Amino acid sequence: MAATGDEAAAMDSISREPSAASVALNAAASSSGEADRSEETAESLVPAPKKPSTNSDGGVETAEEAVEPAEPDIDELCTDMFEKMAIFLQGELTATCEDYRLLENMNKLTSLKYMEMKDISINISRNLQDLNNKYASLQPYLDQINKIEEQVSALEQAAYKLDAYSKKLEARFKKLEKR
Repeated sequence: MAATGDEAAAMDSISREPSAASVALNAAASSSGEADRSEETAESLVPAPKKPSTNSDGGVETAEEAVEPAEPDIDELCTDMFEKMAIFLQGELTATCEDYRLLENMNKLTSLKYMEMKDISINISRNLQDLNNKYASLQPYLDQINKIEEQVSALEQAAYKLDAYSKKLEARFKKLEKR
């Protein structure tokens, strides 16, 4: 929806007036003793001459782009912004480097822990192998012990049978003696 008549004129006059912020900046600049800058801003605040409207749309005015005057300390602000951005980026990169250093240290410690665990497992494996060799060397003696245990249990059974037989024999002898 295009502005017509009075609305277009009002919008054009608004775009030509200096903003309140730039007026405040100019006042602050002049009060701080920067007379050169206030003269430059006063010259740049002069409204641009109006171009005559040669539009054939029948009374519709066209708006021109509003041009704000450049602030006097824009170079300082840009320099300050770039310095602060450099400090910020330096901090970000430093933090990232520190994170990588921490990760590297953690990896080194983890590697050392795994090497210790490897040494422990090698020692356990070696000890287990020694135990297996000792068990293999003791195996013939263990087999002899098992044979002796079987013989002892067979001998025990024979002793029980002999005891039972001797009791029967004693009972028979007492029977015969009474007769």
